[in-house]
Amino acid sequence: MSTGWPGEPSTVLFIALVLATGLERVAELVVSTRNARWSFARGGVESGRAHFPPMVALHTGLLLACLVEFLAADRHFTPALGWPMLALVAASEGLRWWCIATLGVRWNTRVIVVPGLQLVARGPYRWLKHPNYVAVVVEGFALPLVGSCWWTALGFSVLNAVLLLRFRLPAENRALAGLPPAASTAPPAGTGPR
Repeated sequence: MSTGWPGEPSTVLFIALVLATGLERVAELVVSTRNARWSFARGGVESGRAHFPPMVALHTGLLLACLVEFLAADRHFTPALGWPMLALVAASEGLRWWCIATLGVRWNTRVIVVPGLQLVARGPYRWLKHPNYVAVVVEGFALPLVGSCWWTALGFSVLNAVLLLRFRLPAENRALAGLPPAASTAPPAGTGPR
């Protein structure tokens, strides 16, 4: 028996949230593809290509697993858990798009660095080295938990830590290591997929 929204509305609303997140991912890929062309046209160098397809598969798997667990395991929206998790999903999306807006044409889902550009030191990058990954981690557990999908939240979080923290972050840090820090007298240009 559902402890939150009654049967059909909770199912429709959770599915709508997951599908909306999928559409947001498509929008990210459109922006990323456009920005990759911009970077490559300016001598951008890609690093860590081998881990990009598994990362895409993992993020796609998150959305599919949310739907499968919610429907197959008869999960329900539980207000005490669902509302705070929905707030975290909204906050993570806000942080993600703040990163995209801050980096502009240099933001990418791939690790592409244009030599000679300065590291960004504004927006969320004033406080965090990799704020987009904070958004990914938070969304990875919060989105499934909106629908009480415990197994998906746990599975994605573990796999994301193994893929992201063990391979992606070191690859990105190595790629960005050769770029100069932002000049204090000029607005930073930003760079990379951070």
